[in-house]
Amino acid sequence: MNLKNVMKTGVALSGLVLASVMVSGSVSADQSLTLAQVTEGFDPARTYAQSCGACHNSGAAGAPRLGNSAEWKERLDEKGFDTLVEHTITGFNSVMPPKGMCFTCSDDDLRAMVQYMLDNSIKE
Repeated sequence: MNLKNVMKTGVALSGLVLASVMVSGSVSADQSLTLAQVTEGFDPARTYAQSCGACHNSGAAGAPRLGNSAEWKERLDEKGFDTLVEHTITGFNSVMPPKGMCFTCSDDDLRAMVQYMLDNSIKE
């Protein structure tokens, strides 16, 4: 089975699981349904300092600087949150490395990381 077929199978199985939950009714009060969950012990501030700060503190290679509302708001308005997360996961324009150099981060951790940077940058 090639990678394309494996990915199609994974997507199909994910859809079946979601459909099963929807058909069976809502989750009871003593159950929880978590579609996205950060890694246990994940600390966005620590991860930012270890993996993201080198570029996002200085603006190296055009990286939006943490705390610079205008830079982050422009990107968020232009691209949207999901695209910012996708660029974080896969890399962007050969200057943003995949996973932002956090190779132990899950995709959900990286989503939380983008939210952390937005929360600490955009002032309304």
